[in-house]
Amino acid sequence: MPDGAPRTARADARFGRGFLTDAWYFAAMSADLKPGRLSRVELLGEPVALGRSRGGQLFALRDVCPHRAAPLSAGRFHKDELGVETVACPYHGWRFRADGACAAIPSLTSDQALDVSRIQVRRYAVAESQGMVFVWVGATPLGEPDQPPPVFPGVVDGGPKLVDRMVFDAHIDQAVVGLMDPAHGPYVHRQWWWRTAGSEHDKEKRFEPREAGFAMVRHAPSSNSRAYAILGGRPETEITFRLPGLRWEHVTVGKRQVLSLTCLTPLDEGRTQVTQIVWSDHPAFSLLGPVIARMARTFLRQDGDMVKLQNQGLKHDPTLLWVDDADRQAKWYQALKREWIASRREGRPFENPVEPATLRWRS
Repeated sequence: MPDGAPRTARADARFGRGFLTDAWYFAAMSADLKPGRLSRVELLGEPVALGRSRGGQLFALRDVCPHRAAPLSAGRFHKDELGVETVACPYHGWRFRADGACAAIPSLTSDQALDVSRIQVRRYAVAESQGMVFVWVGATPLGEPDQPPPVFPGVVDGGPKLVDRMVFDAHIDQAVVGLMDPAHGPYVHRQWWWRTAGSEHDKEKRFEPREAGFAMVRHAPSSNSRAYAILGGRPETEITFRLPGLRWEHVTVGKRQVLSLTCLTPLDEGRTQVTQIVWSDHPAFSLLGPVIARMARTFLRQDGDMVKLQNQGLKHDPTLLWVDDADRQAKWYQALKREWIASRREGRPFENPVEPATLRWRS
């Protein structure tokens, strides 16, 4: 291949199959979990009963009672005479502690000896961080977290200004690559307030490795990205990706900040929950909050619509052809996944395969 010619690569054969484990996945906003309430969520194809007891303790249990398979999320919290709260199955009242052990079977009589604590449902480690709830999905049911949940820069000014959710009809791999793709903007997101026809420019951005991912290092936004004008001043932005599916843009305008976080949570192999969360202490979000929220929702739904179109081709299981430099981030994502799997299998520290690079594309 001549020097300077575009390089291509085939997508890894495992792309779009399976999920990363031994990782924290975004499950809900803290405000979603009201005391004394249970809800059903899906994570990596598994049902999870997620809730907060009246005393404030988080529960994350496999949402299948081992007795008759009723969903525990349809049950309620029960407090015994010692004040211990458990989840009671709606079918026969079997009660389970936060650690997954059965605490009581109401139908047993006093003379029926049974060590109910030997009956278990899978318990998931769950933690709150910056107003978000993360669930640790281990490679085995007994796997425990060996790292804290992620922490993000720019979570400022109290609660988020925007929380928007949408389910993409795609495997998390396709969703991640679609959202990090730098070249689709002029075709998928063409609005007068963002880009106009014929406004494509050559781009050159520096990237560097970050914790379990990489970042487009801080820079002034491109001149044809009009939405930043709302912020005034001289905004600078940095865009970061981290496994298993977290992407955020941290914008600073002097001392003011905007953080736009996208959390991708695989529900199953064909659906991915995409949650967009925005925090800011910039006055624009007080003055133009509804307008900015509508712009953000428009972007997310345009990406979702493109996923539906893409599925018409993906159903034929094609081999995907990726071109440098616009597709380098997609290839980094593949390499990061391979290293994550290898490091966990071999019991060694994760070694980030991403090397610092300057990438060029037109958009």
